[in-house]
Order: sequence, then C-alpha cells, then structure tokens
Amino acid sequence: MQVRLPSGVATGVGSLPHRDPLAAAHFALAHWEHLAPAPSLPQRSPHEGMLAQVLVGVRGVSVADDGALLVDPRRLDPMAQIRPDLDHPAFTSLRVFLECARGRTAPVKWQLTGPVTLGLALTNAGVPAYRAFDVAIRAVRVHLRAIHKAVAEALPACEQVVVLDEPGMAAVMCPGFPVPPDAAIDLVSGALAAVEATALAGVHCCGDGDWAAILATGPGLLSAPVRESLLPTAGYLADFLDKGGWIAWGAIPTDGPVGTSSDRYWRDLASLWCSLVEAGVDAVRLRRQAVVTPACGLALHDEDTAERVATLLDEVAERVASQATATHLTIGA
Repeated sequence: MQVRLPSGVATGVGSLPHRDPLAAAHFALAHWEHLAPAPSLPQRSPHEGMLAQVLVGVRGVSVADDGALLVDPRRLDPMAQIRPDLDHPAFTSLRVFLECARGRTAPVKWQLTGPVTLGLALTNAGVPAYRAFDVAIRAVRVHLRAIHKAVAEALPACEQVVVLDEPGMAAVMCPGFPVPPDAAIDLVSGALAAVEATALAGVHCCGDGDWAAILATGPGLLSAPVRESLLPTAGYLADFLDKGGWIAWGAIPTDGPVGTSSDRYWRDLASLWCSLVEAGVDAVRLRRQAVVTPACGLALHDEDTAERVATLLDEVAERVASQATATHLTIGA
C-alpha cells in the first residue's frame, strides 16, 4: 500500500528515553506531527524492550527485571496459540499514544521487532534454530495484525507506516548464520505480508545491513543509517525508488554524542546522495521519496538529547523538502 507522505518528512525510530508515557506521546505528536511515531519506553519498563514486546503471549518466555529474556526451550512450542495481549504492560506507551492521538488524520508510524532478529535472540537463548524461527515468525505476524487492528480502530482516519526492526539482517550472509539467506528473506517477506495490503510496510536496520537481501524482502520503505556502506547497492536502491519505494534516512547518528548543529548531518546526507546519483540513482526520486529519522532509537540518551535530535531533524528535513520542491519545479511536474 502507498501512503501519502510529504517529501523530507521527519519522524522517530522506536524508543524514547522518557519514563512517562503521556510525556512521550506528547513529545512524538508535537515534534513529528506529519508522521507521528508511537514510542516504546524501555527505560520505563523492561517489558517495553524490543524483544520483550513481541514475545508477549508466547509460552515458555518471560522477562527478567533487567530486561533479559528467560526462555525455557522445552516449553516453547511453535504450534501453541499466541495471545497478543495489548493490555499488557509492554504496550502501555502504545495505548497512551493512541488515546492522545484520537481525532488525528495524518499518518502514524509504529515499529516491531522482525522475525529474523527475534529468531536469533531465541537461538542465542538455547532454542534450536528450526523451532526458534518458527516461533518468531508466528509471534511477529500475530502481533503485527493485532497492533494494526488496534491502531485502525483508535485512529480510523490515519494511514499507517509499519516498520520491522531487523538488526539481525546485518549478518545474514555471514558464515554460521543459523538460517540460509533465502530463508531469512522469506521470513521477513512473510511478516511484511501480514500488513502490507493496508499499510506502508518497511524494514529498519541500524547497522551495516545486507541491503540487497533486505530489499529482496519486498519492503515499501527502507530505513537505513546514512553510511557509505549503502553505495555498493546503488543499483538496487535505484530500482527500489523507481518502483515507488521510500527511504528513511537515519541522518542523526545515535551511537554517540549528538552535535548542536545540523550542518554536518546535512552535508553527510547530501554527500551520500551525490555519490548515489553518480552511481545511477535518480536525483529527483532520492529527494521526493525521502523520510528523515535518527539512525536508531533514542532510549539510551536523555530527554534533553531527544529534544535536540528532534530539532536537528527538523532542520535537515526542511532542506530535504526544499530540494524536493526545487526539483519538482525544475522538471515542470
């Protein structure tokens, strides 16, 4: 499904550092009003961690006070019914966000851990790979459908952007990866299929992902950090954009201190775009089908830093939108 987004729209990625769900909802709706992201708050509760959320209702899994997964491989049955309880503490911030957003008509965005990353976590916890990934795809699909339905009921006028968080796809081609690359691609594709008919469904990877493999899953949106590691896949990106895909550019790095000026972040993005254009990517589509985000979630920062990131993103987004408008006028569209 295509969602109507303004070129260069800014939005968040998953987690925020807040401990108050109401403050987090107001933050997301105020700063990213054109594409408001439903936040998760792992600092508030370990149940809001990316793995814990998607494992709600999965028999044989619990969450420790420090957020670690406690898995009993003997009780983990891939055929057991999974009950996605959205009244669980894992979804407190989502519920508060939906209540605060009632009456909204602009699109909303939400994020959920993908099946490859979840399967890897279960494998690392001692679950045999064949069982881990069977449980993972079922848990992800069940939760995708349940959350999509809850968002649609609470915000019937809002189009949805749904993003699978798949840092595990960064290692899909590495020796020893527990499933073959084709199987990993099928897992993510199968998860996207649960919502892609009624939402713009995408994939986020905050590392140096295997971008060709990620694009092979068939997303409508690719969420990636601004890094030169994207250059070898310029041909794939060109084809993706030509087919109407959107790219969410992680323009503000979140793995270290955040600067006070947007100039460097804009220069990094513009430089990457120039290199991609030289490699054959359409310059107009790069700008017109662009979203701007932090590189990853902000849970490991503080609230003041989150405010600064949102401000910097707005400044970068304004430049992207300005360039998109300029190219629109130049070609006479």
